[in-house]
Amino acid sequence: MIILKNEKEIERMHEAGKLLASCHQKIAAMIKPGITTWEIEAFVEKFLKANGATPEQKGYQGYKYATCASVNDEICHGFPNKKPLKDGDIVTIDMVVNLDGALADSAWTYAVGTVSPEVERLLDVTKESLYKGIEQATIGNRLGDIGHAIQSYVEAAGFSVVRDFTGHGIGKTIHEDPAVLHYGKPGKGMRLKEGMVITIEPMVNIGSWHSKMDANGWTARTTDGKFSAQYEHTLAITKDGPRILTEQQ
Repeated sequence: MIILKNEKEIERMHEAGKLLASCHQKIAAMIKPGITTWEIEAFVEKFLKANGATPEQKGYQGYKYATCASVNDEICHGFPNKKPLKDGDIVTIDMVVNLDGALADSAWTYAVGTVSPEVERLLDVTKESLYKGIEQATIGNRLGDIGHAIQSYVEAAGFSVVRDFTGHGIGKTIHEDPAVLHYGKPGKGMRLKEGMVITIEPMVNIGSWHSKMDANGWTARTTDGKFSAQYEHTLAITKDGPRILTEQQ
């Protein structure tokens, strides 16, 4: 069931999104060789608490952490740990913020030190594909228009789009209908309506799009060991076009 949001609800989600975006900007300043994802996890916990918010994914379906911290070939849902990041790594930090009952969700991939030209291009293409998808998030368009815009751009650049994980609706809970695929055919799928709030979060791989699951039951990684990147925004479908609720200023 699709749950449409009114202007007041969207505004409250935007406030949560602003806080989340601010947290990401502070994380960006922390990223350097030698830092651990456990230090980032601790920072996020402290930052959200200081700003009257909570990490919504902590405890969600048994997940234990405030962040997902996915390094290199980890596609998503990596566990934060005490292993230092090294020069040339990439790390995706994904989090959901609950501010007075309103949720916002955003992931960002960070380069650690100096990455290879291929990896730098992966980051650029993945981020641009997110905005290509957002451009299609207008009233009357279909979910397939979003997926097609992302897939065609990514594949033209020589990379692949992960199929096994999707964007989603978001509201009072992290995951609502609909599923937002990052691949597809234009003109296909559900029609977008004013008041829908969704995440678009393409996961893009250097090699194959196929994934495998770690023994922990959460962390997905590439089957070929090549790097994967992800960028995600929460956005509302409005009469004035897509409104990004987690945009970093």
